[in-house]
Amino acid sequence: MAEVKMGNRMVGDGHRVYVIAEIGINHNGSLEVAKKLIDGAAQAGCDAVKFQKRTPELCVPMDQRQIERDTPWGRMTYMDYRYKVEFGFDEYSEIDEYCREKGIAWFASCWDEEAVDFMEQFNPPCYKAASASLTDLTLLKKTRATGRPLMISTGMSTMEEVDAAVTELGRENLLIAHTNSTYPCPVEELNLRMIHTLQQRYPDNPIGYSGHEVGLATTWAAVALGATFIERHVTLDRAMWGSDQAASVEISGMARLVANIRDIEKALGDGVKRVYEGEAAARKKLRRV
Repeated sequence: MAEVKMGNRMVGDGHRVYVIAEIGINHNGSLEVAKKLIDGAAQAGCDAVKFQKRTPELCVPMDQRQIERDTPWGRMTYMDYRYKVEFGFDEYSEIDEYCREKGIAWFASCWDEEAVDFMEQFNPPCYKAASASLTDLTLLKKTRATGRPLMISTGMSTMEEVDAAVTELGRENLLIAHTNSTYPCPVEELNLRMIHTLQQRYPDNPIGYSGHEVGLATTWAAVALGATFIERHVTLDRAMWGSDQAASVEISGMARLVANIRDIEKALGDGVKRVYEGEAAARKKLRRV
């Protein structure tokens, strides 16, 4: 059976869909906004929230560092902006305590090796490797060395690149998410049948879906197709400033997403034909033979 233990939860075949609200950098550097997003995700019934952690001097290419851009804090270089939206130890310590109070797990996508060392201080239940990091084998192996479960995303990648990453990492404690890395993604490019392709190719690993589309119907379809974990970006307002906001789900939408996922799980059943108690009266009344 394809299953992995993450914190106090089993994720995979036969288990409740694990729903992740990705806060990412939608907090725009504000701890207050981050807490509101945690509140919303917890109230919506999500299992976890996810952040992104970068060490800007390791992640920002030299040729982009001095490019200026307009931000809510005025015009500044891209490097200064990256620092502006990056939480440090004090903020994550507060987030760690706040998530415990709210009864929701939290973890992060680490974009460099120092970020992994940083996050280890908080004993996360797992790590996520972003699609952009799928070919960064040094980073993947560093994350793998923590011994924690690892989710990898497969956006912007060829099948050969996915195979190479899985071969390098090994199958144990590995979860694989189908995704398309366009923000927001056109529905005709979602290719949800890749969920089945990945299930057939990696039968021992939980397969999930990380969605960047507008709307919820296609994420529900991913659950119906067998995704065992779901990740969607969450925002207070899709019109907020920031590159990921437009492809995110607002709090009310996240509550609908989770509620309907739970209904879909119940509706799917076990595939064994039976006559239900509620059908007995109709059977007796309507059957001629």
